[in-house]
Amino acid sequence: MTLTRPDSPDHVVETLDAHVRERVRREGVDPQREPAVVRRISEDVVRLHDELSLTGAVAPVPDPSAVVGELVARISGFGPLQPFLDDPQVEEIWINSPDRVFVARGGRHELTNLVLEPAQVHELVERMLKSSGRRIDVSRPFVDAMLPEGHRLHVVLEGISRGFSAVNIRKFVLRAHRLVDLVALGSLTPHAASFLEASVRAGLNILVAGGTQAGKTTMLNCLAAAVPGGERVVSVEEVFELRFAHPDWVAMQTRQAGLEGTGEIALRDLVKESLRMRPSRIIVGEVRAGECLDLLLALNAGLPGMCTLHANSAREALVKMCTLPLLAGDNISARFVVPTVASSVDLVLHLGLGHDGVRRVNEIAAVPGRVESDVIEVEPIFVRAGGELRRSGGMPARTERYERVGIDVHDLLSREGA
Repeated sequence: MTLTRPDSPDHVVETLDAHVRERVRREGVDPQREPAVVRRISEDVVRLHDELSLTGAVAPVPDPSAVVGELVARISGFGPLQPFLDDPQVEEIWINSPDRVFVARGGRHELTNLVLEPAQVHELVERMLKSSGRRIDVSRPFVDAMLPEGHRLHVVLEGISRGFSAVNIRKFVLRAHRLVDLVALGSLTPHAASFLEASVRAGLNILVAGGTQAGKTTMLNCLAAAVPGGERVVSVEEVFELRFAHPDWVAMQTRQAGLEGTGEIALRDLVKESLRMRPSRIIVGEVRAGECLDLLLALNAGLPGMCTLHANSAREALVKMCTLPLLAGDNISARFVVPTVASSVDLVLHLGLGHDGVRRVNEIAAVPGRVESDVIEVEPIFVRAGGELRRSGGMPARTERYERVGIDVHDLLSREGA
């Protein structure tokens, strides 16, 4: 066992940590819900220690503000990971093992010099799950949860992951709130942004596709922000990630089963339930399985909606949309699904993450509703070529929806400088 000297910086911090925790308990403060109070207590304890150090009774604190930050991270935050969580440039943090902690910045990942103890990792995971209200155990060795700041936590227990529990924290770094913000970030052109905003106002059904970390949720968030204020929006997600301003919006997330194995609320349940809530627009965070069928049925019945999906191109996204409903049951056939997808999806956006770490829209394609030999036709409206998103010859199929809200989509798309 390693002993620390009474005047060493580590011993001083440990002593201050004990004093802060004692006051937090005495004052009945909830560290997870009241971090500002924890910071005030930490500042008070460090100040008193600093004054006492002038008498020579205790060792001085070299950097009081840094010590306060560390105390808040230990007690109210997530310990040694808190600096990465506070860093606006860090997009994601993952732990492969206690001595291999990675972060992603600007779409690129790097190994940090942080080395943890196994007990620290277990404590961090327990604290994170406690704040989220979700659990993990041998019977359910992986979990998706949301941290207080909106970051998404994913944990896989050791035994399922080799060597050590795998921990991923995908930070909710929302740099764009509206489509015009994506233009400023270089993700799409003003012309394409104007068309997408008009398409949302017109009530077209939009599928956002791309790989992991391509910016699908951010794009969905920006599209949702363009929904007219007079509509009622219902969104369903596995974990709350969407954040957009709308006066009439109900957001729902899934729930895992309790200790008795009951009480699970799956995404498919939420899609069905949302249809009973008089929505004007439905948004599904991501379709992965049988819930795709319920969404398709809703879109096919005239309810405008949007969702995201993992795919490598706009065409592959439609193929996947035709495949996922087959997971809903043995009585579902491709003969029903393919034409339903063709008549339900109006636009497909495909996004990608470039080598420079910039997320860009690579393609915006219209689905005219035609099927040839079980292949859904697509008409590219915007295509990235030569590094630029350029207007192609395609047109959206439901132009009457644009006319209904006073938009001349032909004129809009013909304006190259729009």
